[in-house]
Amino acid sequence: MKRGIYHILIILQILLTGSCKKEIDMDYHDIEPITVIEGQLSQNGVEVRITMTTPMDEPMDTKLLTDATVVLSNLTTGEEEYLNPDDRGVFKSDRPGIAGNEYELQVNRGGKRYTSRCTMPDAPELLALEFNWIKMPYDHVAVLQVTFTENAGETGECYWVRLYRNGEAYMWNLVTDIYASDGIINDVFMTSRKNLDEEDDATALHDGDIVSASVSPISRKMYDYLEAVSSDSNGPQLFEGDFCLGYFLATSVVESSVIFHPDEIAIY
Repeated sequence: MKRGIYHILIILQILLTGSCKKEIDMDYHDIEPITVIEGQLSQNGVEVRITMTTPMDEPMDTKLLTDATVVLSNLTTGEEEYLNPDDRGVFKSDRPGIAGNEYELQVNRGGKRYTSRCTMPDAPELLALEFNWIKMPYDHVAVLQVTFTENAGETGECYWVRLYRNGEAYMWNLVTDIYASDGIINDVFMTSRKNLDEEDDATALHDGDIVSASVSPISRKMYDYLEAVSSDSNGPQLFEGDFCLGYFLATSVVESSVIFHPDEIAIY
């Protein structure tokens, strides 16, 4: 086991958590629904989802909207492509993005226009996924270390690390190259307890589960946006033109998977 993970695990072992509860009366004001655009371009193509915000006192509406014109432009080559929605309502194309090129996503809907630009960075290399059991005060916990390279010659690099459990979204972290050592970054996730009777279904891992990791280099603005979203805030504005929420991300994604076999994991 790498030295970096050893020190992280020791720190995790001594963490104690506490909580307090306080009732807060919130007075929400009705506001008009806001357009939300979520677009991602990678070497696998582009997908764009358009939704609307939902009032706080109403059930979440996740219906995808298709009454829009969506255009992806490669500003480096001058090419542009009109995206069409599939049967799920996702605007998409299989044309791959090119690292080093600058892209613009433009969405026109209801007489309003939203645009966002992003340069696609080079891909890092995902070196390893490794599970270890760590003894916590309440139980053993499966810790997953995701090891990948930072982009050489760059400083201030940010990364979005996402985990999937059997193909479904599971957990995610944000990390910067400040944590790199000799060009290598080790990101750590605390996943499932060993005693599944005490584990929540949202985080429980069972023997044979496939855990996949994807690592995406992102801009500092995207990093700040995701950090804000994780704190229940809208974050910085990533689109120009009319006001909307959401993001457009051009990134080179690297992925790898590991099968969870609890009896084969080392204990520390």
